[in-house]
Amino acid sequence: MMGFSGKDGVLIYAIGGLGEVGKNMYCIESAKDILIIDCGVKFPTDDLLGIDYVISDYSYLKQNSHKIRALLITHGHEDHIGAIPFLVQAIPSLPIVYAPKLAAALMISKLANFRVKQPITIKEYHADSVLHLGDFKVSFIRVTHSIPDSYGIVVDTSEGRIITTGDFKVDLTPVGPDFEITKMATLGSEGVDLLLSDSTNAEIEGYTPSERNVASSIEDVFSNTKGRLIISTFSSNVSRIQQIITACIRFNRKVLILGSSMEKVVDIARKYGYINISDLNVIKVDDMKLYKQEQICILCTGSQGEAMAVLSRIARNDFKNVTIHAGDTVVFSSSPIPGNGNSINKIINLLARQGANVITNSVLNNVHSSGHPSKQELRLVLTLLKPAYFMPVHGEYRMLSQHRDIAESLSIPKDHIFVVENGRVLFLKDHKVSLKDERIPCEDVYIDGKSIMGISKQIIQERQILNDNGVVILAVLLQNKGQELVRLHLHKRGFVQDESIFNKATNLLISKYFKNNYNAIAPQDLKTILVKELDVFFFRNTKRHPMIIPFILEL
Repeated sequence: MMGFSGKDGVLIYAIGGLGEVGKNMYCIESAKDILIIDCGVKFPTDDLLGIDYVISDYSYLKQNSHKIRALLITHGHEDHIGAIPFLVQAIPSLPIVYAPKLAAALMISKLANFRVKQPITIKEYHADSVLHLGDFKVSFIRVTHSIPDSYGIVVDTSEGRIITTGDFKVDLTPVGPDFEITKMATLGSEGVDLLLSDSTNAEIEGYTPSERNVASSIEDVFSNTKGRLIISTFSSNVSRIQQIITACIRFNRKVLILGSSMEKVVDIARKYGYINISDLNVIKVDDMKLYKQEQICILCTGSQGEAMAVLSRIARNDFKNVTIHAGDTVVFSSSPIPGNGNSINKIINLLARQGANVITNSVLNNVHSSGHPSKQELRLVLTLLKPAYFMPVHGEYRMLSQHRDIAESLSIPKDHIFVVENGRVLFLKDHKVSLKDERIPCEDVYIDGKSIMGISKQIIQERQILNDNGVVILAVLLQNKGQELVRLHLHKRGFVQDESIFNKATNLLISKYFKNNYNAIAPQDLKTILVKELDVFFFRNTKRHPMIIPFILEL
């Protein structure tokens, strides 16, 4: 594990967020101080069985916890704040968290939900805040995104200026406060040494549509829908939720809010004035029978096909008192996160089989607008800030490389652009940036539950084997000091149902290892021999490698 080796310089590195969508965590380090920017989770893909979250490896930060001056949060989405309970468990001495108002409220709720007992100080910042944190001076740029209170962060050091945009899009007709383009241009004219910028939509030409375009499309859906409406979106997309609620009020529909995360975010956003709706317009599940179908709108979680989210449970007839009726209209007001496409398609098919009309985002149904910048917005920000060096962040590799190409097209020298992996370290010294050989540990940590105690890759692999090939339990009972076989039994789960194969396997083991001149073999050696024999037999006969779990008992 590396330690600080840059004499009087500044290190910049990502512990998460590069080569992936999610898990955003970026650090700026001097000889005495470390600033952490964002602390997000990545949600598991279908192959990560039983995993609730994927987080970053905090071992380097834990080793250098005495240098951490603050955690700075750009906005309140889960891929930027979702791992804070785990970071606090790993580093109880985390001194302070600075966050915009809504993100701060969401974090307080999240820490309470995870029952984090370590005391943590959270302070709010706003567009005009200036913080002095050790060797660093920090200021902020208000940007537009799909959640209110989103900011880019400016870090001034003795070696140069670093800016991270956070998540943004240049929305000139936002549903909230304006993007601070003038402030961004001023910073560019003063000089920016290194820019870290959102790459999520770097493959898409043009501009990301304004949220106001979505409002118009949502109203079209409401005006053309005769039956019950079920709309699923990200629980943290507060601007979208407000648009849906506004349409409900206009078209005389009561709102039923389902999903613990959706309920929690709506409660917090209502409390702080980001969502406006009267209690008279909100109903409970039991109230639905009091209204006609065309007077109801269900707003729920599950737009990414998550197995335990509300929409998935409704589609499987697994949600109490809420089922799909023929004539329901189900709207997915979100775009698929990479890796979730298959899960979403399964839910769409289940809904359609039950007679629902399913609307997803398409050319004809603009019911979602991304919160991230397309190519023209990326060009605009690069032109305004005029960075001497550039590091694309927040995106899979192909997105980062597309963002690099955009920067090159704007005459940023190729050797001034760094498309790197998590853990690679940039070194800022006297307004010049270079790539160091050292790496920060940044392996994925898999979380099953709410504890920082992660799951190893081996367990993930074992779960995948169980999912793909099933399990066979081999039970062997011996007596007379292991000299005589009493019983040998094979028990299967999730493996082939052909009993003849298991009869052959049983007879093979008995005849080869427990008859004639059988001499007792040490139990541990016997386990290894029998497992290997079974594995070869099953693959020869089924082309599958089940997990084989042996038990050898002696009377």
